[in-house]
Amino acid sequence: AAPQGPPVYVDLAYLPGSWSARTVDEEFFRRVRSLCYVVSGDDHLKEGVLRPLLDALLAGKHQWGVDIQVTLIPTFDSLVMHEWYQETHERQQELGITVLGSNSTVAMQDETFPACKVEF
Repeated sequence: AAPQGPPVYVDLAYLPGSWSARTVDEEFFRRVRSLCYVVSGDDHLKEGVLRPLLDALLAGKHQWGVDIQVTLIPTFDSLVMHEWYQETHERQQELGITVLGSNSTVAMQDETFPACKVEF
């Protein structure tokens, strides 16, 4: 366990993908307080750890005790993400968590991909 200390405040936190996502728990979100969390990793490994990670965000944010708006930015479409969003939508609103969804696309060279714009 890491030594106790004050939380760290950042504008943007990129959450690890694949097996490393298992290290992101309620304690992580209690200590790393970000305005925006980016969830990436469109693979079968991420699907297995996505729900516990999202639930940990709710539990960790609940402990903040301050009213800070948080934006969750998924970089992929996922059935697990959709189910979590629907099942916990009221809780997200209570805690000031917004999940970004985007139908925008960006075309670069010979490639087109979904995108969203985040400003600070």
